[in-house]
Amino acid sequence: MAITKTIEIAKIEVVGEHKAVQVASDTVIKEDDVEISRSRHRHVLHPDMDISSENAEVQAVANAVWTDAVKTAWKDNLIASKS
Repeated sequence: MAITKTIEIAKIEVVGEHKAVQVASDTVIKEDDVEISRSRHRHVLHPDMDISSENAEVQAVANAVWTDAVKTAWKDNLIASKS
């Protein structure tokens, strides 16, 4: 009887003016290759965040949409919101 646990990226979305990357990942538990449990976790990434520990596919999407202009606009937005 082998029990395995894997994490699968279910969805990657880019939303909003500042290109937030929303990630939905599923934790899948299987017993003898038969799925017995699945739970979903979501998190959001912003242009000023360290993404080095993210899945390679998530990193590729973030790096593609987070241009220097997007990063600057996000930084300016953060500064303006603190004023």
